[in-house]
Amino acid sequence: MNASSELLKELRIDRKTPPPPTPGGRRWLWIVIAVVVLIGIAAAVWMLRPQAVEVQTAPAVALDGAGASSSVLDASGYVVARRMATVSAKITGKVREVMIEEGMRVEEGQIMATLDPIDAGAQRDLSASQVQAARSQVAGLQAQLKQADAEAGRLQSLVGQQLVSRSQFDQSIAQRDSLRAQLDTAQRNVQVAGNQLAIADLGVDNNIVRAPFSGVVTAKAAQPGEIVSPLSAGGGFTRTGIGTIVDMDSLEIEVEVGEAFIGRVQPKMPVEATLNAYPDWKIPAEVIAIVPTADRGKATVKVRVSIKTRDPRIVPEMGVRVSFLEQPKADTQDRPKGVRIPATAVVQRDGGSVVFVLADDRVQQRAVTPGLALNADRQILQGVRAGEAVVTDPTDALHDGSKVKEQP
Repeated sequence: MNASSELLKELRIDRKTPPPPTPGGRRWLWIVIAVVVLIGIAAAVWMLRPQAVEVQTAPAVALDGAGASSSVLDASGYVVARRMATVSAKITGKVREVMIEEGMRVEEGQIMATLDPIDAGAQRDLSASQVQAARSQVAGLQAQLKQADAEAGRLQSLVGQQLVSRSQFDQSIAQRDSLRAQLDTAQRNVQVAGNQLAIADLGVDNNIVRAPFSGVVTAKAAQPGEIVSPLSAGGGFTRTGIGTIVDMDSLEIEVEVGEAFIGRVQPKMPVEATLNAYPDWKIPAEVIAIVPTADRGKATVKVRVSIKTRDPRIVPEMGVRVSFLEQPKADTQDRPKGVRIPATAVVQRDGGSVVFVLADDRVQQRAVTPGLALNADRQILQGVRAGEAVVTDPTDALHDGSKVKEQP
């Protein structure tokens, strides 16, 4: 009985002893530990990232005397080019190569396209051959004239000795004079052939289309293989030009003013122009001239306005609104210049006055030149432009490039 009890005890399972660890279980344990560490690092980086600083901003207001001149008349018009040309070939021919694209700038004399020069080249070769033939004829006549002149000299001495007849001597003189006339004609033929060769060279050069002036290509009108002609050939497949060039330095504004208001416009009058494409951009301009004729149907008078600012954003045929300004008063020189911002926006950094200008979601630290104190505001002569937003009451923690967000 005791022996059986002992045997039963040996078969009993001891649940208190843990099972031996397996290699797969250890691998999963390390994976879990690594994931926990990575999550901890990511959380630390997220906690330590630079936080956006809440700031309050105020706009910079212009103080210059430009607004002192009030508008006496508003009108609308278009940007036009006084110097624009559709460049074409002087002759009718087939386009061999086009070397321009829209938007490309070309200089005066630059090659824009070439035509097929087969006919013109053949004509030039013929003219060159005619020149060589004429020169060869001149050389032959010069040799004959030299011989005839020597023969006439010998016969002259023999006539004096009465060894030859007078008629034989006269015949040699006539032959010599005839050769001289033929040589003169041949030399003139050489000159004519040379002139024909020069004309043939012009014919070859006419197959090259060059830019008549410096400008920008606004239209490309022909492709290789097409026929171009300076005059319409009557067919729908004949081009009349290679491309259009505009001299961007000749851009100006044309507006039409009603007859009832034309008396308010004077030459040299200041103008403020605003392009429809850039409504916030004020362009200084000036009246060039009032065209001395009226449109009977629209009862308007055309006015030319010069643009004082050259900018690639100004292109022909843009719509524009203009304001004719009254002449500025003499006391406008005493008006304050620059912009006005809150005085608290100006702080001292590194011994100089700076402000923080808002640019998207960050700030730019700019050195400024302060001016007069204007109650709670401050005049800024340089460093800030009108319309820009500046940070009021910047803290010491704010620096160039700091990420910020505006307080609601």
